[in-house]
Amino acid sequence: MHKITVHRGIAAPILRNNVDTDAIIPSREMKRVSRQGLGEGLFAAWRYTLPGSREENPDFILNQQAYAGTSILLAGANFGCGSSREHAAWALCDYGIRVIIAPSFGSIFYSNCIRNGILPIELAEDTVNALAAYVTQAPKNNRLTIDLPQQRVSAATGPSYPFMINAAAKEMLIKGLDGIALTLQSVDTIDVFEQRDREQRPWIYL
Repeated sequence: MHKITVHRGIAAPILRNNVDTDAIIPSREMKRVSRQGLGEGLFAAWRYTLPGSREENPDFILNQQAYAGTSILLAGANFGCGSSREHAAWALCDYGIRVIIAPSFGSIFYSNCIRNGILPIELAEDTVNALAAYVTQAPKNNRLTIDLPQQRVSAATGPSYPFMINAAAKEMLIKGLDGIALTLQSVDTIDVFEQRDREQRPWIYL
């Protein structure tokens, strides 16, 4: 899983509210056994001219040359709502998205992002709009910097913005750990507990 400490990248505004996981990756794009390649189906209904087609829609922001190499999304409220499909986070990750900034997220999608090395940041709507206005002036030059250890979003000019994140989620992202790897960091403590529990309740282990 990708580690995130300080990330600087091109940010693309997709400021629609209630973008659900089916919009992030339609079900027809989830035919692969591997996570690799799912990025091709990211926002497929908007990126391509017809269902199943790979002819790019020139009006969609991620198809525009100014946003080539986008690694940060600026999104609308309730981004990632709808079904719990983890494919949405997989597709974003495979495409190269490392940070999503929005006023709010679907709760399951938010957790899926953390588990897959994507940093979801909640900022006020007017702040997201201000960042979008800044980056659209010159997307390749007006990049955003996200400092996870300091929990701040900043641009080259103007203020920086603090954000909140759960301590465990922060550790997972900085160290590049999934839930299993995070648990295994405490394997010695787990072993001590299990040994003590075996002595106190031997019948549990029969």
